Amino acid sequence: MSSEALLIDELLKRITAGEYQLNEKFPSENRLAEEFQLPRITVRKALQHLEGRGYLYSVRGKGRYLKPESESIHLHLSGGESFTDKMLASGYDLKTVNLFSPDIEINQENQTYMLARLRYINEEPIAIHQSYVNVEVFPTIQNDAPTITSMFAYYRAHGFHHFTNNGAVLSVQFPSTDEQELLKCNNILPLICLESQTVCEETKKILERTCILYRSDKFKYRLR
Repeated sequence: MSSEALLIDELLKRITAGEYQLNEKFPSENRLAEEFQLPRITVRKALQHLEGRGYLYSVRGKGRYLKPESESIHLHLSGGESFTDKMLASGYDLKTVNLFSPDIEINQENQTYMLARLRYINEEPIAIHQSYVNVEVFPTIQNDAPTITSMFAYYRAHGFHHFTNNGAVLSVQFPSTDEQELLKCNNILPLICLESQTVCEETKKILERTCILYRSDKFKYRLR
């Protein structure tokens, strides 16, 4: 293990043990370089890594400080309820921005239409939802897309009321440049990727294939 990785591990242990106070000025690069007998550039990279992962924040001209841990959003990873319904039922201040582009067309190969929505909780971007909607079931989806913020509400308006998911795959990935910009994060923050198919329980029709990217630092996940 490199000197930088060892230093990161040691500083994380100290943070977890409560050796530093929230909003307290963190030890300087010079102080840590002297304590651990490491080059200052190694210490700087370690601190930048901790800052990127959300443990520290910088104040120009003053140094780095220990960042208070934000409250985690509790989320059940189930396919029977919409994200919108879950968040509103839990009392979160949810806002959805439709990332609709008029240039997007129906995928003729698999007859799907892609919609993307950016989710905010308390004015902070926390997830990107991408839905690949079954055009055979929803032939007007391309015209309807600009006004859709909740897919389940859209489905209910078209006579589908009970849903389940046809298997789900959970994975971890790192954000692209565009995803970093949308989610206001850096390239070392892992994203939780949930892929599934939404199925109407009554008709067994596949309504959409979904890919959701959640900021890993904002959620606590419950599987059921």
